[in-house]
Amino acid sequence: MSSTLVTEQPAFIDRRNPLSEADGPGRERRQFSNSYTELSPDAAELARAIDTYKLSHRRRFINFEEMLSIFKSLGYSR
Repeated sequence: MSSTLVTEQPAFIDRRNPLSEADGPGRERRQFSNSYTELSPDAAELARAIDTYKLSHRRRFINFEEMLSIFKSLGYSR
């Protein structure tokens, strides 16, 4: 008599979907952690500004014009 082991597998979670239930409602999955501890204060401010821009405009990547506008919004000029 042979017995077959039946294991119950968890439901599939589509991790490519930014609104996946695994991440919670309305939370976008991030590729990198939001740790700025190793950055200088100025670099950390820039990183936070870029992340804020990307989240508010629902952009994963930004172009040079967008980055320039972020620099200018922080008060940098040539």
